Amino acid sequence: MRTEVVVDISAPPERVWDVMSDVEKWPEWTPSVKHVDRLDEGPLTKGSKARLAQPKAPVAVWTVTEVEPGRYFEWETSSPSISSVGRHRVEPNGDGSRATLTIDHSGLFTVVMGWWLKGLAKKYVEMEAKGLKARAETGDSYKI
Repeated sequence: MRTEVVVDISAPPERVWDVMSDVEKWPEWTPSVKHVDRLDEGPLTKGSKARLAQPKAPVAVWTVTEVEPGRYFEWETSSPSISSVGRHRVEPNGDGSRATLTIDHSGLFTVVMGWWLKGLAKKYVEMEAKGLKARAETGDSYKI
């Protein structure tokens, strides 16, 4: 099950990347994330881990599986009933940027509760896109 949101941002890709890749600060600009603890230090690299708490979801440890500094990172988490892969891409778009945020879910939970999960994932990815846009453009946070 895939959810994807594309947002145009009036800020250079470097600024968008700085906001997007500083995952510990996500709770400051998106209400879809309550808390993030990096389990290592420095910029995101393959193997970097973060413990992420979201409303209506169990706390999960996400592991970076792919990173192209300044442009893209992918991370994943899994439990016995669900696996999730999040993708975060930024690319130049005219005088600004275009961010593409994607989450893929698979596993038994998606079969049993897919209708609920699809709605929640869409809501959270849209919140993240709006928050990323607001923070990158103005330094503000997205408010519900």
